[in-house]
Amino acid sequence: MRVMRMDGVAIAVAPNGGRRTKADHPALPLDAPELAETAVSCLDAGAAMLHMHVRDKVGRHILDAEAYREAIRAVRQAVGDRIVIQITTEAVGLYQPQEQMDVVRAVRPEAASMALRELVPDASHETRFAQFLAFTKAEEIVPQIILYHPDEARQLKDMMARGMVPYDDLPVLHVLGRYTEGQRSAPADLLPFLAPDMPRFGHFMVCAFGAREAACVTAGALLGGHVRTGFENNLLLPDGSAAPDNAALVSTAAQALSALGLMIADADGLRTAWQRLVG
Repeated sequence: MRVMRMDGVAIAVAPNGGRRTKADHPALPLDAPELAETAVSCLDAGAAMLHMHVRDKVGRHILDAEAYREAIRAVRQAVGDRIVIQITTEAVGLYQPQEQMDVVRAVRPEAASMALRELVPDASHETRFAQFLAFTKAEEIVPQIILYHPDEARQLKDMMARGMVPYDDLPVLHVLGRYTEGQRSAPADLLPFLAPDMPRFGHFMVCAFGAREAACVTAGALLGGHVRTGFENNLLLPDGSAAPDNAALVSTAAQALSALGLMIADADGLRTAWQRLVG
């Protein structure tokens, strides 16, 4: 399997997502100060990247440029450039593809995640998506493409082969168990993405649901990938107990990787790896 690796495994924290609230966990960060506080604790635990969602005043998911700017300012004031900030374009059933792309154009973040199935729900959206990726390339915004199913990896590679993607390679996120019963992921869920007949990407990250999250992302790292953890997808430690905060999940992943002899990358290491891939 051909993969491009930096000197270490990058850990991203996804601390809130677009659906959960403090009723799900009191330590789930919702506003800019809480995101900044989470960035500090997760950086100390080993995170190289913060995957950011923002909310409105009553806690609802929004794709709002000013809310993103406020949260980014707060995180930068707290940790400087020691963590990569990636904003989400996730629709959560509320936004259309154009609105999802427009928020990236307005914010011009360091990085943005985007689900292929949301931005290219059918072939009629390919040209607009290609134009959007040309914008991210020109603005040096790193796109990470979210893939929920192996068929989407084939779809993305086909678009690349047809010249619809202005990059030779792209970072991707493999989501394990999104549509399984109860959204309980298992390490074997990664195997279809990495089967011998599947297309390869030079930088892939893995996220998972439920108490086996750490096992899933560790398996991904051992197979050449990188790690995403956090309350967006999972609230539990490996023993099934509630994690006290996002930093505990980051620490769990970092300890597992270190115990297996894998180095933990910092933000600059992640930036360097992405630059080699998309620069």
